[in-house]
Amino acid sequence: MKRMKRLNLADIAILACLVGVCIVVLIPLAFMFTSSTMPAIDILKLPYPWFSDHFHWQNFWNGIKGPEGTFIFLRNILNSLIVALAVTCSTVVLSALTGYGLAKFEFKGRTVVFMLIMATMMIPFEAIMIPLYMVVTRMGLQDSYAGLIVPFLTSAFGIFLMRQFLMTFPNEVLDAARIDGASEPRIFASIVLPNAKPAIATLAVLTFRSQWDSLLWPLLVIQSEEMKTIPLYITKFMAETHSDEGIMMAIAVMASIPMFIMFLTMSEYFINREGLHSSTKG
Repeated sequence: MKRMKRLNLADIAILACLVGVCIVVLIPLAFMFTSSTMPAIDILKLPYPWFSDHFHWQNFWNGIKGPEGTFIFLRNILNSLIVALAVTCSTVVLSALTGYGLAKFEFKGRTVVFMLIMATMMIPFEAIMIPLYMVVTRMGLQDSYAGLIVPFLTSAFGIFLMRQFLMTFPNEVLDAARIDGASEPRIFASIVLPNAKPAIATLAVLTFRSQWDSLLWPLLVIQSEEMKTIPLYITKFMAETHSDEGIMMAIAVMASIPMFIMFLTMSEYFINREGLHSSTKG
């Protein structure tokens, strides 16, 4: 009985901590969503009114229209979607291919290759930013989608994640497929990828978020308003002399929607992990 009581108290304490953490995390989001529906004068009131008397939809319209009324927000968010989706797809495919090769194929120097890839993770982006910028400029990729996408086609972290995940994949399944006459590309596409959905979903969400929030690199390679991404649009809007807090929050809400959709789409693989054992039975 005492043991059961201790367990219950421990569970309650853990639950209380989790609820506290959730509240701390959700309060800024709640502020962002509620303030996006208020006029600026209400946002600055103390104490903060969490519920507005009416929905101030003009914040969203003015955010989409932009300071100059050119509706450049729509083009900028499209640019971010194109770049984030392209980099996510290429990173997932190339990382999965490389990780599969390093995890399941024996060749001389495999460990050295893997360690060299891991060593690149120790180099901060700021250290290679200027040389990378010079390469992109020499190749004529400045102010283009290629300049935003090509330098980030894959990542060392993605290779590490896929390699570690595929190390746990049963070799017996691959050997059985080879005995049945399946080619290596077919094994990879039909067996390996479907069973690597948890790792793929994790890598996709992290890569998409990284590119969606990227500010420094687009700030270097993009000059024209038409090619700017959404972080650059937000930065420019915040730099306006007479910025409106309600419009700024509305822009932040609209810019967050694709990230929420991406996470909710992939969340089932985090909650209900499709394990190898259930997927490879039979």
